Amino acid sequence: MPQVWRQYFFVLVLICEGLVRAQEENRVVFSLGTFQNVSIPENGTVQAVVSRIPAEVSFIILQFHTQHRNATLSYSTEPSFGESVSGVDTGLISPLRPTQTDLSWFLTSSDGDTLTGTGVILPYTGSDPVPGACNLEFPLDIDPNIYLRYNLYETIITFAPANIGYARGSTPPPCDVSTGSSSRWRLVYDIYQYFLPENDLSVQSLVSGLQRVANVQNTVGNGRKLMTLSSNDKTALSFNSIPGQGVIYTVVVRDPVLNTSASYVPVHTYACSFTSTLDGCSTLGKISTKIFFTLTGIAGLFVCFFGHRFFKCELFCMGFAFGAFFFFVLITRTTTLNYDIRLVLTAVMGVVGGVLLVMSWWRFGSVMACVIVVGLILGFLLSSIVFFTPLGDLSVFRDDIVFWVTFTCIMLFVPLFFIRWPREGNITTCGVVGAYTVVLAVNAYTYTSLSYITLDVLKRFLNDNFSRAFIAVPLQDIDFIMITVWVVLGVSGIILQLFRERSRPFFPPSPYVMWRQERERRKTNVLDPSHHTPSFPSRLLARVHQLTHRREPAGERTPLLL
Repeated sequence: MPQVWRQYFFVLVLICEGLVRAQEENRVVFSLGTFQNVSIPENGTVQAVVSRIPAEVSFIILQFHTQHRNATLSYSTEPSFGESVSGVDTGLISPLRPTQTDLSWFLTSSDGDTLTGTGVILPYTGSDPVPGACNLEFPLDIDPNIYLRYNLYETIITFAPANIGYARGSTPPPCDVSTGSSSRWRLVYDIYQYFLPENDLSVQSLVSGLQRVANVQNTVGNGRKLMTLSSNDKTALSFNSIPGQGVIYTVVVRDPVLNTSASYVPVHTYACSFTSTLDGCSTLGKISTKIFFTLTGIAGLFVCFFGHRFFKCELFCMGFAFGAFFFFVLITRTTTLNYDIRLVLTAVMGVVGGVLLVMSWWRFGSVMACVIVVGLILGFLLSSIVFFTPLGDLSVFRDDIVFWVTFTCIMLFVPLFFIRWPREGNITTCGVVGAYTVVLAVNAYTYTSLSYITLDVLKRFLNDNFSRAFIAVPLQDIDFIMITVWVVLGVSGIILQLFRERSRPFFPPSPYVMWRQERERRKTNVLDPSHHTPSFPSRLLARVHQLTHRREPAGERTPLLL
């Protein structure tokens, strides 16, 4: 019996040792301000622990980030409503008791699978503002998170208002006090934006970006400040969606009286889905889009260097662009057809537009009318460039009436300016617009921000609420390369065509108008010898009739055609 008891005791010790070891494996110790990689096992829970908290620290924020899979942070082992939060960028805030020196939270995978992410714990003192402490909208009592949602056109972030800081063990200041310097209404909110490298969907790039904007100092040093909100402003903002481009948004709340600040939990988006098998982040470029813009780029390259010489081809391409853009906007706003079907119909209507423009010139011969249409396309592009700059983010242009009136005035000024120099205006349009289509063709294969010059205007046509969005996009290495290509192609095409056409007529004559003029000249000018000369078909028929009704002498042969 003693031997049996010893065996049972040995097994019990092994079981207890295994439980303790398992508990240690699911426990991660954080250091204040240091990022820590965390791996959450399948159907498991990881305890995040921080100790040796300094006495001057009043509250602590835990941030945890994953690339595209949701994680759940909780104050207890069993997540519950109001005590936990789920998402790819999540955070919990914990006010500290007077003698508290350690703290713990619990992390689980929302879908139960193995999950890897990175986290950091940031301390704040009693004079720092408390992010999300005046929350009335979201489940957590104190919510330092930024909530993000996006669609094809815009990305919207919302967050809960903050409160002024308070020391350990003190009663939090009330949020509804509207007067006095001690109220939370003195706080201001700085909105920051940080762009990840283009065409980089790696986790390493995301983690590096999050480390650059995790706290206040890094955010101010690396992020781009977009605007500042007062406590009376609505804590909801709209930005332009850029599918495939990683963007991190963060909010820094400042107390101008005490000159202190605190950071909300940064949130990131790629404006696309990592799990979608169709048009996801890794398959953004559709085959139909690549074919459409590749053909457009080839045609634009031809127009850039030979458009004015082959005037009918240029008119067809410009009419195609005008008709395709107009019809795409019309069919998108009025129907719910599939994207590929809309693209095919757009191409068909573009061909119709090109044919109509060529036929109008062939029939009426009005060069100025055609040049005005061509000038409107250049004006549209130049106006889009103006609003692609930071000028487009001015608050005055968030009013649709102000925006469209200004946009239209710029667009109409260009063809009016080139009425005095129609040939030079037409050649300039060929160079600038033709070179830009090459940029759009490159964008079908690799991301470039220059495509948003016209895409932002298209989005504003298609979405009534897009006027509220900030349209800032990053300019990185690929964009500067494409700007160089655009400038080189455009300038080369303009100079080449001006040099080649310097001794030729300004515009080729209309074939139909020439035929009508020749016909009228023959009818009215009796002094012209050709007026008395029958046409060739008439002469041919007369000769045949003569030969068939006359007997020829023997041996004599008269040729049919003299």
